[in-house]
Amino acid sequence: MNGSLGRGKRVSFASIFSTLLIVFTFFVAIYMIGIIVFYFILFIISAFQLRKEYKLDQYEPYEELAQSSLTRPVSILVPAYNEEAGIVPSVRSLLSINYPEFEVIVINDGSKDNTLKETITHFEMVKVEKAIRKQVSSNEIVQVYQSTIYENLFMIDKLNGGKADALNAGLNVAQYPYFCSLDGDSIIERDAFIKVMKPIIDSKEDIVAVGGSVRIANGCIIERGEVMNVQLARSPLVIMQVIEYFRAFLMGRIGLSRHNLLLIISGAFGVFHRESVVKVNGYRTNTVGEDMDLVVRLHKLIKEEKSGKRIVYVPDPVCWTEAPESPKILRRQRSRWHRGLFESLWHNKKMLFNPKYGLVGMISMPYFFIVEFLGPVIELLGYIIMILSPFIGGVYTSFALLLFMLAIIYGSLLSMSAVLLEEWSLRRYPKVKDLVRLYVYSLSEAFWFRPLTVLWRVEGIVQLIKGNNSWGEMSRKGVSK
Repeated sequence: MNGSLGRGKRVSFASIFSTLLIVFTFFVAIYMIGIIVFYFILFIISAFQLRKEYKLDQYEPYEELAQSSLTRPVSILVPAYNEEAGIVPSVRSLLSINYPEFEVIVINDGSKDNTLKETITHFEMVKVEKAIRKQVSSNEIVQVYQSTIYENLFMIDKLNGGKADALNAGLNVAQYPYFCSLDGDSIIERDAFIKVMKPIIDSKEDIVAVGGSVRIANGCIIERGEVMNVQLARSPLVIMQVIEYFRAFLMGRIGLSRHNLLLIISGAFGVFHRESVVKVNGYRTNTVGEDMDLVVRLHKLIKEEKSGKRIVYVPDPVCWTEAPESPKILRRQRSRWHRGLFESLWHNKKMLFNPKYGLVGMISMPYFFIVEFLGPVIELLGYIIMILSPFIGGVYTSFALLLFMLAIIYGSLLSMSAVLLEEWSLRRYPKVKDLVRLYVYSLSEAFWFRPLTVLWRVEGIVQLIKGNNSWGEMSRKGVSK
C-alpha cells in the first residue's frame, strides 16, 4: 500500500514537472515571437525612415550650412583614461572637422599612462587660467592647459573619478550652449558635426539631444585621424560586433527615435543641450551606464516641464571606434553594459509603466526592462531546454525545434535585415566580399555569438546581485597611424 502511494507521488510530481516545463516552454516561445514581431515593426519603420533620409541626404546643402550664421557653437568633450595609444590621432581628427565654431576639451581623468604627456607634447600645450563654473559636481581639477598651435584645444588634468565625473568636469569648463561627448579612442568623420547638428538648427532648439551612428574601426585603414579605407577586420568576433552595431543603430534607434522613444545615445558620439544637462545635475557618477541614465533623465525633464522637446537619432553622422578583439575584454564590456542598463532603469524606476511620462514610461521603459534586461535570462533558459529536450524525448523534442527555429529568426535573420539596411542606405562597406562576409556571419549568429553574449549579460546580472560595480580594464591598441 505504501509503495503504491510512493509511486503515486512520484507520478504526480513527474506530471506536475512535465506540465510546468510545457507551460514554460510555451512562455519562452511566445516571448520570442513577441520580440520578433516587435523588431519586424522596427525594421519596417527604420527602412522607410532610412530611405527617406537617404534620398534627402543626396541634396542636403551641408557646405552652405557650415558657413551659415545659424549653426550653434559646440564644445567637444573627450574623457580620457589611459588612452595613450589613440588620444593624439583622435584629437587630430577632431581639429580637422568641417564646422565653423567649436572647442575641443580633453579631460585626463587621472590616467596612469602617458595620455597627459603625449597630448601636451604633441599639441604644444601650456598651463592657462580658465574660468571654471562649477554647475555640476566633479572631482578636483588640478590644471587646465591650452594648445599654442590650436587656440580652441584645451586639456583638463583632474583627479580620477570615472568617465561620468570627467564629463562633468568638462561641462564646468565648456563655454558653448551645446556639447558633444566623444570617447578618447574615436575617429570622427569631417562632416559628422554638420550632419548631427542639423536637426538642432532646423528645430530652433526644440531638440535637447542628438545621437549619431557608431561604427567599428578595426580593420579600416586610418591615417592621421582620418578613415582612408573602410574594410572589415579578419576577427570573427569583431565582424559580429559590426553586425551587432548595425542592428542596434539602424534597426533599434531609428525606429525608437521616430516616435521620441529613444533612451540611449551612445557615449561614443552624442550632442546635448548644455543647459538641459545642467538642469538634471549632469552625469550620474554612481553608475557604469551614465550615457543611458542621462538620456532617461532628460526624457523625465521634458515630460515634467511639458516642453515637448525631443531626443533624436541621425544615422548618417558616423564616429569610428575601436571594438574589443578578445573574448575576455568583450565579456567585461557586455557584463558592464548590462549592469549599466539595470542601474539606469532602477534609478528612474518611477517612470516605469507611469502614464505621466507618456510613451517613454509606457513603451520605452518596459521594453528596456522586459526585452533588454530580462531577455538574456529567458533566452538562457530557452537554450537549456533545447539542450535537455533530446534526453527527455517525446513532445519536448518538438518544442526544442520550435525554440531553435525562433532563435535563428531572432538571432540571425534580424541581423541579416540590419546588414540589408546598411547596404540599402549608407553603404559604408563598398567591397562585395565584405558584404558577403557580413551576410554569412549574420547567419551564424544564433549558433555561437548570440549564446555567448547571453551568457555574458546574465553574468552582469549575477555581478549586480553580488554588488560588483567595477568598470573593468579595457585595453586599447589604437586604430590610427
